[in-house]
This record gives sequence, C-alpha cells and structure tokens, in this order.
Amino acid sequence: MSETRPLVLIVDDNTTNIDLLVNTLQSECRLGVAKNGAAALAYAAKHHPDLVLLDIMMPEMDGFEVCARLKADPATASIPVIFITAVTETVNKTHGFELGAVDYITKPFHAAEVKARVRTHLALEQMRSELEAHNRLLEHKVKEKTAEIREILDASIRSMALMVEIRDPYTAGHQQRVAELACAIAAKMEMTPTDIEGIRIAGLLHDVGKIRIPVAILSRAGQLMPAEFEMLKIHPRVSYDILKDIPFPWPVAQMVLQHHERLDGSGYPQGISGDAIIAEAKVLAVADVMEANSSFRPYRPARGTAAALERLAEQKGTKLDAEAVSACEELFATGEFSFQDDSGNDTT
Repeated sequence: MSETRPLVLIVDDNTTNIDLLVNTLQSECRLGVAKNGAAALAYAAKHHPDLVLLDIMMPEMDGFEVCARLKADPATASIPVIFITAVTETVNKTHGFELGAVDYITKPFHAAEVKARVRTHLALEQMRSELEAHNRLLEHKVKEKTAEIREILDASIRSMALMVEIRDPYTAGHQQRVAELACAIAAKMEMTPTDIEGIRIAGLLHDVGKIRIPVAILSRAGQLMPAEFEMLKIHPRVSYDILKDIPFPWPVAQMVLQHHERLDGSGYPQGISGDAIIAEAKVLAVADVMEANSSFRPYRPARGTAAALERLAEQKGTKLDAEAVSACEELFATGEFSFQDDSGNDTT
C-alpha cells in the first residue's frame, strides 16, 4: 500500500484494545503502537505521526501527562491527540480538551465511529495546514496573484465551515448568514473595508470548533442537560485553537474565541467584559444572536425576525454592544438587509 497514507500512533497498555484499533484502521492508515507513555513520547519524537490515539488510564504515566508533554514540545505540539477511554465523566473529558486534545472516543469501540473520528481530524488537520500554506503564499504573491490566492483561501475557509454544517444539518447556512449580517452591521457602523473582510472570515469560521461536539448534542430536540451545555461551551476555545496559528492579517482567532462573550461578563469561555472584548467580536456576537434566534433549531421552531429583534433589544447595552444592535435594528427596519435561504428567497 502507498506510504503516503497517514501515520496513526495507537497508545494503550491493553493488547486487546490495540488489536481492535489495528483491525479497524489498518486498511486506511499506517499504524504505530506504543504500550506506555514513555514509548509513545519516543515514537512521536522520532516518527511525528499525523494523529495519536491515546488511552487515558495507563500505569506510571497516564494519558493526560503524555498529552501534556506532547503539547509542551514544539516538535510534537501540533500532532492531534484523540483520547480513548472508558471514563465517561464530563470533567475528565474537559480536562483532556484543556490539555490540547482534539477529541475522545469512548470504550467499547464502535468501528464506524473510530473510522469517522479519525478521518475527520486527519482531514481537518490537512485543511488547517493547507490554509496556513495558502496564507504564506499570499504574502509572497500578493502583488501579481492576489485575486487568485484569495479565491483559494476562501475555498479553504468554506470547506472548513462545511465540515461543521455536514455534521449539524439543522443549522446549515448559519455561519454564512452570520457572516453576511455581521459585515452589513460593520458597514453600517462605518468600519473599514479591511476590518469588514476580517469579520467576514471570522463569521464563516466562528463555529468550526463544533467539530468536536458530539452530533447527539448538536441535533438534540430537547433542552440540553447542564453537562451537555458545558461541553457545548468549549466550541469557541476549540475554534480558537484551530485558527490561532494561521497568519491571518486580522485577529480572526480572537474574534471566534470571543463571539459568545457578553458586556456584563456573563458570556463564555473566558467570562470577560466591556472593553476586554474586541470590537469585531461585539459585532459578530450581535449577528450570531440575531440569526440564531430567528432561525429553526432542533429544540424549537423558527422565531422570525421580529422575535429576534426583541431579543436584541432586551440585551442592548447590557449584554450586547448598543451601537452594533442599533445598526442591526436599522438594517432590518429599512429593509437594507434580510436573511435569505440558499435559493435566494427571503426567510424573514
């Protein structure tokens, strides 16, 4: 088989688990095996695998410590880590995410789930690398090929956004609509064209971190349980981690990190307030709240523009930036903006 196949390192002290994972993945990936943390670190430093499947409960050095050491070493810090564990408590999963892991797979294994998660994160890492390469190329070729390279960049961005929407069809088009409204609000506020372009890209990517959220949570028809909501709240941080090392000429990673922050400090994931929230994120937050409250969600029918505007008015100046809310209200009041579906029909 071709040696261009991705290399996946399996780290587990249980031979049965190793055999199951090898049998599941050997047709699609090259595989390395380590039965303890020290061997895993040595293998990763020497071979630089494309992905690590890492058991948490191991003697001497557990998976959390292995992950922390991988992320602390610049040579291995970029390798995606998926935890494999029988532990189901949310606190343990959250701790793994805080250490830099990209996902988790719970034992007992289901072959289809293992393959799907491995494929998703290998593809996402490839897209991230390609996007970074495209940005570097933009710096060198900006004078003669600006238009062409921006098309490539935009295609990569839309591909990353599409990965989230494929997993969450109930909110398909959300990121596109948020981006369009955020740009309209920014223009109404007389922000610069450069700032507006950065907001457009952040709008298209603001929910890319939902790639880590289980589909069962994204598509749940009822209200989320507290533990599920806590897991959902990690998606801005995940989006930030995916985008932070891409050399955008705008603070895109900060925008997506802060789009759920609120002026009064009641937002997440950092709980920052007031001027600590950058202006672009304040605009993005208003557009996100407006679109989410007007559109259909699995747990409720579409509310429409009027109800969404009422929600904005309730939070104007307290949770959401007053100037951005006023600009949004004016756009809808004057008919300068309306949400459209993929066929161009007005949905408001």
